Amino acid sequence: MTDGGSGRQAVSPPDGPEPRPAPAPSLPGRPSPPAALYVHVPFCRSLCPYCDFVVYAGRDATGPRARVVAFVEAAVREVHLRADAADASHGLPRTTVRPPLATLYVGGGTPSMLPAAALAEIVAAVRDRFGLEPGAEVTLEANPGPDERGDLAGFARAGVTRISVGAQALDDAELRSLGRRHRAGDVADAVAAAREAGIERVSLDLLYDLPRQRLATWAATLEAALTLAPDHVSCYALTLDDPDEEGLTGPAGDHLPTTPGARRWRERARNGQDEDRAAAAYALADAAFEGSGMPWYELSNWAVPGAESRHNLAYWERRPYEAVGPGAHAFDGVTRRWNAARLDGWLDALLPAGGGPAALPPGGFEDLDPAAAAAEELFLGLRMARGIPRAAAVDRLDAFAWAAEAGLVEDAPDDRVRLTMRGRLLSNELFARLI
Repeated sequence: MTDGGSGRQAVSPPDGPEPRPAPAPSLPGRPSPPAALYVHVPFCRSLCPYCDFVVYAGRDATGPRARVVAFVEAAVREVHLRADAADASHGLPRTTVRPPLATLYVGGGTPSMLPAAALAEIVAAVRDRFGLEPGAEVTLEANPGPDERGDLAGFARAGVTRISVGAQALDDAELRSLGRRHRAGDVADAVAAAREAGIERVSLDLLYDLPRQRLATWAATLEAALTLAPDHVSCYALTLDDPDEEGLTGPAGDHLPTTPGARRWRERARNGQDEDRAAAAYALADAAFEGSGMPWYELSNWAVPGAESRHNLAYWERRPYEAVGPGAHAFDGVTRRWNAARLDGWLDALLPAGGGPAALPPGGFEDLDPAAAAAEELFLGLRMARGIPRAAAVDRLDAFAWAAEAGLVEDAPDDRVRLTMRGRLLSNELFARLI
């Protein structure tokens, strides 16, 4: 139901959804209502030297001068402003409402540092202004350390249905080399605590191609991860980009400048990486997870069937999504938008001095032309195990003929084309030809 025709949506009762007016149609070339919403919580207890996410640590995150309370108030305000903007951009008549969100993802940073009541306040604002469909997936990222995983039972009561645990490694020496605060045993404790709290799905994040990583150590990490019986695992090669050189750290940029210490660490770490070892590590992971009933469904993701990340699938399927928080990205089907990474500017817009009206925070946007959108649809589709329709590949016959000859693609069920294992390892070479 609606609140005064404003597009606000009430939460459906447990025994079934109330009747709703017809959903707003999605028209070609027009912005579409979001299917998902991402909230970025930019606080961590400490900075990891490899991390490029928008993160504030130290006194911003903990202690008497922490800005967590201000962040929560500002995030709720941005939820309301984004909902207002969505209604205005779609020109919704009184008889039409936005469909409720299928997913909400609270990432960071370390959002599990938030008090459960603060998270509940953000989730309630999202329910109020965007709606969450019955059975919606609500994910919270958490670090596994005892002083970082937070109140998991409280998070479950706030509506969290899925927890993504930032394990990164299950070897204490590797964790120390990455600057992580937790140890391998904390990961098992965090998974057990999440299960005990009643959180339905548990995902683990792991990193490979660590500096001078031994394949035997990586194999042991995979074995240890599987003993925890996660529903989902994400494995990413350690990437050491330079956002400063890429021009992403200016006043409207979506990244923060790299600290001198992190820059030195990355320069040393690059010397300890190896492409062939990384490929072998990926193949080990795929075999381990596939053999345990967790087939790959996206290049970096494996899941028990039915436990795939619905939120991330929205990204890969190019469905519209909304975003809140410093550095967060949104997409309405036509335009990509991002908030600037600087916390001060974000807070100043949403919590203006003197109690003035809140404004949308600074940032930037990019309109995708049809050719760029078509290429993006191809390579995002190829990231997934189901691949793309053969007709889409025929439209780019030059690139796909080369890929087939190189053994990068193969036939898939339902008249589709997908990446082979070799193609998964060399996917960037094909993607570069599609851009």
